[in-house]
Amino acid sequence: METYLTPELKTSIDQTVQGNPVVLFMKGTADGPMCGFSARACAILQQLNVPFHDVNILQDDNLRMALKEYSNWPTFPQLYVSGQLIGGADIMVEMYQSGELATLFKKA
Repeated sequence: METYLTPELKTSIDQTVQGNPVVLFMKGTADGPMCGFSARACAILQQLNVPFHDVNILQDDNLRMALKEYSNWPTFPQLYVSGQLIGGADIMVEMYQSGELATLFKKA
């Protein structure tokens, strides 16, 4: 099986995830989401007043494919909080509606 997760890309992803309290790997940017799921994820974070680092996975196909291996999560967006993968937009919606997401950010 071909791997996209080179040691260099793994290091780069590690630095991004560990160097920012909240990271959203998404299609587009916070100012210009390029899909409905990414737009919903941004909206949730903005409603919770959570500052986050956005990474546009559409700018680098190798990064996009490597992230799927890195996280073992096949879709985007991917939310990381305190270095841990939380999940995609569907997980974020569930956690937002239950109040779990707000609690998570208060702890982070």
